[in-house]
Amino acid sequence: MTGSHPVPARSRDVTHPDGGPGVFSSAVAAARRAGELVVQPRMGFADLPRMRAGLRAVKQARARAVGTLTIDSYTRVGDIASARHALAEGTDLNGYPIVAHGADTTRDLVSGLSGDGFAVQVRHGSADPLHIVRALLDAGLDATEGGPVSYCLPYSRTPIRESVDAWARSCELLASRPGTHLESFGGCMLGQLCPPGLLIALSVLEGIFFRQHGLRSISLSYAQQTHHDQDVEALLALRTLAGEHLAGLDWHVVLYTYMGVFPRTTEGALALLRDSARLAALTGTERLIVKTPAEAHRIPTIQDNVHALEEAALAAAAERGRTPDAGDEYGVLAEARSLVEAVLEIHPDMGRALTEAFRRGILDVPYCLHADNAQRSRSYIDARGSLQWYTTGSMPIRALPAPGRERLRADDLLGMLSHIQESFDRAAAVHGGEHGDSAALPV
Repeated sequence: MTGSHPVPARSRDVTHPDGGPGVFSSAVAAARRAGELVVQPRMGFADLPRMRAGLRAVKQARARAVGTLTIDSYTRVGDIASARHALAEGTDLNGYPIVAHGADTTRDLVSGLSGDGFAVQVRHGSADPLHIVRALLDAGLDATEGGPVSYCLPYSRTPIRESVDAWARSCELLASRPGTHLESFGGCMLGQLCPPGLLIALSVLEGIFFRQHGLRSISLSYAQQTHHDQDVEALLALRTLAGEHLAGLDWHVVLYTYMGVFPRTTEGALALLRDSARLAALTGTERLIVKTPAEAHRIPTIQDNVHALEEAALAAAAERGRTPDAGDEYGVLAEARSLVEAVLEIHPDMGRALTEAFRRGILDVPYCLHADNAQRSRSYIDARGSLQWYTTGSMPIRALPAPGRERLRADDLLGMLSHIQESFDRAAAVHGGEHGDSAALPV
């Protein structure tokens, strides 16, 4: 990476006048002061003994970890009757039914686990999360994630305007309790093939939305993409814009291990996981959401998740002390800033601004089929392996020429979707060994 880049802002520990930081934000702040990366699994079971065993195993992992309650799909869409019926019938669910279980059950579930540096976040995927927010607050939990765009476009057919209204109410309810924390999922839009400038902009814009609705402790997300240097530049850009737009808040950055098609070999999957952990450590990122080598084959077990947490923690610790070459080769900061400023000019109310930005195509997520998305933007992976814009529609940014690509075909898209999986599996076959140096593998 070459060129200059503004020195990225550091996230802050803020003393809140409303009673101080909550359990979740305190856990992240303690790790930050110790210079350690917080690692976190995706985990959710309807069965209470299994869910408690999972949280206990995460707490006992050889890593600075926080736990997760991932919510089931019935609860996510507000179908609580079906969640309750499944519990009554003993039918397995694909997550933890926090509303159906009730506040007392969830409070008992985390009793003796939450605290002393360990915290639990509720993750869900709902465009209208008010019922989930009520349930987690009633149970004494203080952290969740999502956003009016990031949990609307990929996961539902809900109009953006309705999602904005629902998230405004949910944010205000969260903000009414001291110490609550909310993470934007904006940097993970569709998981892959969204160029970093748009991911950064969406995360920052949702962060501004959260602040306008009273939140004082937030995190901004970014999903690892296809090129290491571009990802470094993106994470530094995210810190820079957060420092500019979220001054005075308690904020930190969370990175997601690559969310697309995962390598099928254990060696390739571990190499990709370690690469994401090193990326987090190199850029001063405070928290990492991991994936496991089991992703390509089956639902990960508790032990799969613990193994991934420990591998990530070891890789991050080995990277500690290095500093990135903060360049601007990929223009991520300028692109993200242009998008953020264009939306801010629409209206001072961020909910109205976001709704109108999508209506005008000023924000336009590639390959996203939601009815409120303009669907005029497209991206591609260039010869370097970085993500670039093929077309940008009405967004205030430019696309780069795509040599040899007069148009994008279906087989181009399929090739891009499997690019990381094939690259890491191919390199693993060449290098061999689960404990090889993933720095030699493609990024």
